[in-house]
Amino acid sequence: MRLALYGAVALLLSAAAPASAQEVGRVGVDWLGNDIIVEAVTDPAVGGVTCHISYFDRGVVDRLQKGNWFENPSDSSISCRQTGPITIGKIDMSEEGEEVFKQGISLIWKKQVVNRIYDKKNDTLIYLSHSRQVQDGSAKMAVTTVPLYGQNVVWSEGKPQ
Repeated sequence: MRLALYGAVALLLSAAAPASAQEVGRVGVDWLGNDIIVEAVTDPAVGGVTCHISYFDRGVVDRLQKGNWFENPSDSSISCRQTGPITIGKIDMSEEGEEVFKQGISLIWKKQVVNRIYDKKNDTLIYLSHSRQVQDGSAKMAVTTVPLYGQNVVWSEGKPQ
């Protein structure tokens, strides 16, 4: 009984957690060991949508030369597309949307984040990739959209009116 309860709690916590990324590509850009990494992220509340995020990963030689050992640049790129039948669960309809992915790009504070925003007027999902920094924030961002107009979308909570 106790094992079943722990399993149910773990399942609920994993369902509420942001998506995790799967590395699908890595391109070496120079002899210093710097790479561009491409990861696939699926939205935990929207089935049938996959986002691909790319970002810069500094190599050891670059870190030795330039200092700033513990973080990567804030630059990122994102592209999201329909990759299957779209099924939308319970999503945040606020102007700020909700965080669907987060990963550290520094030892402690800096995070790369993806927020999903629903544009009700245009029936479109917007995905915004940005960096979250404790000091000064970051103006480096990328945006992509997945239009729902004309698609056979299943809304588990009913389509917002």
